[in-house]
Amino acid sequence: MASTGWQHPYVNIFKHVKIEDWKKSKKEGDVSTYMDKTLKCVVYRIKGPVPANSYIVVPKTSNQSLGLTGCFFYLLFRPTPEKYFAVHLDVAAEGGQIIRISFSNMFKEFKSTATWLQFPFLCGAAKDSVYESIARSARHGLVSPVPTSVRWTCLVLDLQYTLSAYLNRCYIHLKSIKLCANMAVKNMFTSDLQLDPGISFSQAKLMGLASSQGTGAMPREMSFPVAKGGSWHDLYDYIKFPSEGTKLPCDSIQKGHLHPEASSSTNQRSPDRENAHCVNLSKTVQDRVSLIQQLTALKQIQRNHTSVVTSTPELGVVSTHSKNWHCRDDSSERQLLSSSSQQLASSPLCDSVDGGVHVYVHPEDDLSKQGEEGEEELVCTPVPCPVSLSSSKESKQMLLPDPILRLNQIIGFGGATTKCALWTKSGDEVVYPCHAIIISMKIASNQQRFFIGHTDKVSALAFNGSTNLLASAQIGSSSVVRVWNHHKANCLAMCRSHAHSLTCLSFSYGGGVLCGVGKDSHNKTMVMVWNTLNVSKRGEMTILAKAHTDVDIHTMKIAFFDDTRMVSCGRENIRLWRVRNGTLRSCPVNLGEYHSLNFTDVAFEEGNSFDHHVDDRTLFASSRSGHIFEIDYSRVVIRNVRRLLPAQQQHADRREKRTFNTEHEGPVSMVLVSFDSLRVLAATSTGNLGFLDVMSRGYNTLMRSHTDTVLGFSVDGIHRHLTTASSDGSIRIWDMDSLHQLYDFVSEDSPCSVAFHPSEQIFACGFSSGIVRVFAISSAKLLAEHTQHRGDVVGVVFSPDGDSMYSADSQGSLALYNSCEEDYNVIKVVCNVVARGTERAPDALTVSSDSRSLAFVGPSEYIVTIADAYSLEELLHVDVSILDVDSPRLDSALKVCFSPASIEHLLVATSANKILWLSTKTGRLLRQVSKVHKQQCSSLAVSHDSRFLLTAGHNTVKVWDYNMQLDVNSQMFIGHSQPVRQVSFTPDQLMAISVGDAIFLWNFLADPTDCLTDSSPLKVSFSPLKTDTKIDGLRLSSGIPRQSAPLPFSPAPQLDINDVGQDSLSVCEGNWTIPTVPTQEAHPGPTSDPRPASFLKVTDLVSMSPMNAGHMGTGDLKQKKPVRPDCYRHFIPRFKTSALDQAVVSPQPQEEGMKLKAVIGYNGNGRGNMVWSPDQGLFAYSCGCLVVVEHLHSGSQRHLLGHTEEVSCVALTNDSQTLASASVGSSSSKSVICIWDIQSGTCRKTISYHKGAVQCLAFSRDDRFFLSVGHFSDPEVALWSSRNFQLLLNMQVSGPIHDAAFSPSSANQMACVGSQGAYFCVLDTQGHDVDLKVHRVNAPVEVGDVELTAVCYHMDSFLFTSTNRGHVCVWDVAMQRCLMIWDADEGEIGVLVCRGNRLLTGSNTRWLRLWEVEAVRGVKPVGKVDNVEDGGTKVLLEHEIMLDGTIVSAAFDNALDMGIVGTTVGTLWYINWSDNSSIRLVSGHKTKVNDVAFSFDESHFVTCSEDGSVRVWSTSSYELVVQFQVLSQSCGCVCWHPSSDKDGTCVAAGYSDGTMRIFQLVSTEMEMKLQPHNVAISAIQYSASGYVILSAGNNGLVAVSNPVNGSTIQVIRDHKGAMVTTVQCVHEQCKNFGLEGNELWLGASADRRVSVWAADWMKDKCNLLDWLSFPAPAYFLGESEPLSMATFCPADHSLVIYTGYGVEKELSFYSLIKKQVIKKIALPHWATCISLASRKHLVAVGSKERVLKLIKSTSGRFQDFVPHSDSLETCRFSPSGALLFSVAYNEILLWEVQGL
Repeated sequence: MASTGWQHPYVNIFKHVKIEDWKKSKKEGDVSTYMDKTLKCVVYRIKGPVPANSYIVVPKTSNQSLGLTGCFFYLLFRPTPEKYFAVHLDVAAEGGQIIRISFSNMFKEFKSTATWLQFPFLCGAAKDSVYESIARSARHGLVSPVPTSVRWTCLVLDLQYTLSAYLNRCYIHLKSIKLCANMAVKNMFTSDLQLDPGISFSQAKLMGLASSQGTGAMPREMSFPVAKGGSWHDLYDYIKFPSEGTKLPCDSIQKGHLHPEASSSTNQRSPDRENAHCVNLSKTVQDRVSLIQQLTALKQIQRNHTSVVTSTPELGVVSTHSKNWHCRDDSSERQLLSSSSQQLASSPLCDSVDGGVHVYVHPEDDLSKQGEEGEEELVCTPVPCPVSLSSSKESKQMLLPDPILRLNQIIGFGGATTKCALWTKSGDEVVYPCHAIIISMKIASNQQRFFIGHTDKVSALAFNGSTNLLASAQIGSSSVVRVWNHHKANCLAMCRSHAHSLTCLSFSYGGGVLCGVGKDSHNKTMVMVWNTLNVSKRGEMTILAKAHTDVDIHTMKIAFFDDTRMVSCGRENIRLWRVRNGTLRSCPVNLGEYHSLNFTDVAFEEGNSFDHHVDDRTLFASSRSGHIFEIDYSRVVIRNVRRLLPAQQQHADRREKRTFNTEHEGPVSMVLVSFDSLRVLAATSTGNLGFLDVMSRGYNTLMRSHTDTVLGFSVDGIHRHLTTASSDGSIRIWDMDSLHQLYDFVSEDSPCSVAFHPSEQIFACGFSSGIVRVFAISSAKLLAEHTQHRGDVVGVVFSPDGDSMYSADSQGSLALYNSCEEDYNVIKVVCNVVARGTERAPDALTVSSDSRSLAFVGPSEYIVTIADAYSLEELLHVDVSILDVDSPRLDSALKVCFSPASIEHLLVATSANKILWLSTKTGRLLRQVSKVHKQQCSSLAVSHDSRFLLTAGHNTVKVWDYNMQLDVNSQMFIGHSQPVRQVSFTPDQLMAISVGDAIFLWNFLADPTDCLTDSSPLKVSFSPLKTDTKIDGLRLSSGIPRQSAPLPFSPAPQLDINDVGQDSLSVCEGNWTIPTVPTQEAHPGPTSDPRPASFLKVTDLVSMSPMNAGHMGTGDLKQKKPVRPDCYRHFIPRFKTSALDQAVVSPQPQEEGMKLKAVIGYNGNGRGNMVWSPDQGLFAYSCGCLVVVEHLHSGSQRHLLGHTEEVSCVALTNDSQTLASASVGSSSSKSVICIWDIQSGTCRKTISYHKGAVQCLAFSRDDRFFLSVGHFSDPEVALWSSRNFQLLLNMQVSGPIHDAAFSPSSANQMACVGSQGAYFCVLDTQGHDVDLKVHRVNAPVEVGDVELTAVCYHMDSFLFTSTNRGHVCVWDVAMQRCLMIWDADEGEIGVLVCRGNRLLTGSNTRWLRLWEVEAVRGVKPVGKVDNVEDGGTKVLLEHEIMLDGTIVSAAFDNALDMGIVGTTVGTLWYINWSDNSSIRLVSGHKTKVNDVAFSFDESHFVTCSEDGSVRVWSTSSYELVVQFQVLSQSCGCVCWHPSSDKDGTCVAAGYSDGTMRIFQLVSTEMEMKLQPHNVAISAIQYSASGYVILSAGNNGLVAVSNPVNGSTIQVIRDHKGAMVTTVQCVHEQCKNFGLEGNELWLGASADRRVSVWAADWMKDKCNLLDWLSFPAPAYFLGESEPLSMATFCPADHSLVIYTGYGVEKELSFYSLIKKQVIKKIALPHWATCISLASRKHLVAVGSKERVLKLIKSTSGRFQDFVPHSDSLETCRFSPSGALLFSVAYNEILLWEVQGL
């Protein structure tokens, strides 16, 4: 036998067979290679609909063998998402036997024969994804496509162990491998070593792992790339089969629960492995071994779980008749605590001591967790009554009465489901769920009883026949089932169901059997049946039977005549079930032709006595499609089918005589007839519950509810009304006595906070859009609407005297209104005074009881501000972060609240879980309470007599003694299943209200006139902590000086109310700047429409009213401009003649008629306008005024909208969390720098400082400092603090600065280069003070008169600079002198990047070069500069590559191995120096884009531009498919051939020389060149049939050409002398217009004329149908006249829509039938482009003012979008109308249209 030593340590199989040659291997089907962005290398992709038809096989023929003896097989692959794949390995065993080992996600179960092993493969998923939990818990039978978040996987198969364990064979060698679609493969190899991909060679060396021990690290050529500091297992999956010590079944291949590094990296595992040997076992022994393995694995899973629940008290049952409402202490959830015996001294500082605990709370996690395979276990035991422990001390002062709250009423229905509601036997009560609480309501009095015990939302309810037993289930991973005594309202038993999301329960008539349906851990349907005979006596429930099924079950019911029989229905099935001998079996009903229906409910025929035979029973079933089935129960067949259809009008009278109906506000989710058949209970999915009285035919509503979280509320104490705001978008008014909903206000934007007027039936509401609306309840009228706010309104409050109203938003603005007037005029608006964010909603503001003071958190989260309520002047600032000097964390304020009875007290809830009592006069800390809740306090309120404090934390509510003078100061109450959003007392102090998942109304039982305790109250005295230290102007907290000086407080900015709503806002005080944000403000003003929208004027028929539109002239300020430096590195904004219309009305968030989907292209005119973080996979660049953030791994785009002008440069912090972008200012304004939060995509800060454009941006290494450099017109360097982006210092220089950089290892060093040389800068920081030391050095004389263009650091001691003549200079940083130079390029070098000993240069000669500069470190400072050209120190050129344009930006990894480079032609390249390759990541046009067109199937689109290029793109990936380039010509228009044949798809383009070219996409070649014109072609279009091409020239001639032979068929001269702007062809039978033809086409020319033609090109007929001429006055504005454009209406081709220069700016709708204009829509600007959608009557109009307007033609409603930095040139809807392109110069944006 030949030696196998060459196979050690491993064999690279792809390299071994030279797979790229395909001589020793074979490929079949769709096999290709591509560059994977994750692995950063070329991989093989195998794809195809049938895996067996596309594959790679090694070796090539079956009579060849690989002969690889390595016992471990490694496969590096990634299955294709949502597809199937398969892998086959042929291995040789002893005796020459060939055995195939296969694994695939198509295999349902493990199969084994003597020559074949088939293993199911369960694909892993990305960490924390929804697929991960499924993959981890997967067992047998789970076969599905690959999850979308699958990752690259390293699969290790132990071939030796597999053959030995499964077939009792000895492994010899690997013969062949077959990889079948669908997957991507990097490589595969074999080895005798067990290698770990999660450790590096250095780690393996430190751990002592070596090949001699049989283990080691993965070879570099086989490893996956991991960023520095990253974890391999966070990025990729590692699967070893068989796995060591796994609990997973051994008959499937899947990822284990633990990462392999747990055993390889962290533990010193033994690498020794038992040698495989041949063992002969009998079949009996094999079966015994297999059985032991299965039982052992099962016991390991169940070992740590208790099988019996013993003595579990109930969570709490509350009745309105009982005085013992139970409360709970939050100091412990798992043991009973007595009250503390420690007496509290009257110290102003104290910790909270809660009251006695009456209810033992047993968390759900502590319930019994049993193995899934147990059948006979006892799962429930009796539940004893609650136990109350008395205090061990005799004299203890407690908060009295105990309890002080009692739950009275809950407004709410549903939560997890609205399909559960039950009648009691008597018919006087209805039982329904409300989140985690079950409510039993008397329908006569609305009195409620509560069943409290579930820890999550209730999902199912069921009564027994006598309705004395009630069963309930909750959602969750392990759903709990409870059985209650309905009359006593106590829990009899509870158990865990082994299923999650129990959706259905059914009690037998006698209550002896309970059936439930849910999902198991594999998401399979699970049916369980319990024996409940002893539940009333002993509280026991035992499992009778359970079954798993693949069928869907929507409803399941137990037969009333037999407890062992059940019936179920669901999607495509109706089944009959029966329990017999402990097993549950079922049989389906033969549905025949109705097998595809979705069945919703079943019911047995009523009226039959119990002694009737089963054969006499009739079963009814209903379906979602309206069918009602009558089923023969004995024969299990359908007897009859009826279908309910909407009644027609002619049968309405007859129907009314027989039936009656009720129309609901939403879909009906449940109906139930009462036992006496006199009432019908109905529920809707919108949260409404009511019943229909059969006798009176009247409908009574029992309960309405919000369908989402209740965000806030307010109480009208005079009329006892309650208003609530919810995430469901509604504001509702409730009667607090009857619980009836009085009013319902619905808005398109979400309400955030509400407030009632203290004396009138008026309330105000703030919305997420920033709008504040005031409503009058009695008249249901909108009194006022204000739009001063820019963010979510986090607080709205009235002053107690009712004279003023206040509102605050999430962007820091505060507004004061005059509520004495009906229109609620704005008195004052101040900015940046309230802490930003939405976490303080809905009660971010509080007003003192005397209406003189207003308090809030701001301007930062650490500051509490008290302001004058009449002027908003700040009176006091209190810094809560300095109150606890011993705390390791800064404390921030969350909520504030004035004490009503004592105006000198302000209560503050903090993030450290404290409540502070502050003096409103001095700011001193009077008292504090710690550990208020287990989690942060979400709301607090003080009673009106200031004796009690009400707080909320997470799901609990607490009542406190306000003075904190008791031994037990609080009582805690539970019931909410979601966090409580707001709590408050009612004005009469008789009730407390809490909202969150529902609305809870509590009776407050404390007598306002009684004392709190049975002893005299203690005298409260406050002693200051320290009073001898003063701070200027203020006395703060403890008086201890802050260790570092706080920032000075500036007066709040004040805005003159006269300026509110105007084009500009003037700041009266301070130097505050109002940030420019993407959202635009609407003009404020009262309106009667609660949901205002923007509308354009629509004039029907001949009613025309001209709009008054004036033209404003602009004057240019003439001044001497500085000279631009001779340096391409310097950014020069593109010249534009357009200006943004500042009065545009942008749509509110979540109301946009279309959303930006993708940005096509990159702005090659920018400089340094691209960043890349290799570790994060973050990739950002600019295009126009947009910043595009793209994740290379997913390819998804996010768009940062905030700039209005061209973005010049961007910069990214080192932690990749913050992005800075700069844009030029408009005409006379300053440039704008936006600071973005990458995670949220929001603008944190805007800076307007530099007068001209910003040349470059940079962050320091530690991200403490931020640098911005102005361009040559304003050569100034500004240094900012990265914490708050406040200006620290600035530096004025005499000449332009081209580039700047911070030292990569020292944050206090930076350098700048420019026309005057190099600037060496050192930062000196002392506290908050920063000093800058600058030393300027001229360029070396050896390089002559040059500009220093770029700069970068080489470690700490050296600096590289480049020149505009191609030199690279090396500087000594310490000595600040040049050491050496060399000629690196023939042109200007504008980009320098240095990492380690490698330097990258990019120039305007298009060369990108990589240099090895290690020799620089050996340069000694001598008198003469070392010149490489003179034989000095040598630098080596490692690589070079020529790109398609001048290099303007570059970002590389730490080793300079790979990176991204941007060029001036609008291309971003991925560069990999290891293989000297370049891949185009982003493509765009460099010059103006003239036209864009969709293909008819919308799979592709085509663009053309001034540079003569025609580019075809993929609509799904936005990638460039093919480009056709014609030199020295401009392409003005393009169109697609209408053929649906993909092989014949072609594009026609018209050029400036009068030629027309037809390009074939399949062959990527020019098919034909025609020249129908002698002048530039301005419009081109295929006929609707594609038989001819119509083209128009600038001279007005229209040519009809034959695309087959290129001949010109006809020339139409009617428009001669004026450029034709539009040609359009549509299918239309022209006989309707009295002409012959099957097509219509039109042409519009610049002289405002439109011709419409009827044609039949097959018959060579083309006749003029209509000629339109639109008058206009003389045009004297100096520029070219606005374009004239026309198009057919897609919905009605008899309508022609025209726009152009005329008397008015408008769209005209001309009827070809009526021969007149039938409608006009006024426009604010002259249109530059228009397009009509084929659906929803939408029109897109672009203008020179950069506004893209989306208009609904039927109503005139419109929305404005301003995403472009220049005037719009083209807008084009897709054929379906779902997508829209907008083009401005070279900016191409793709929109997803939703409609208006």
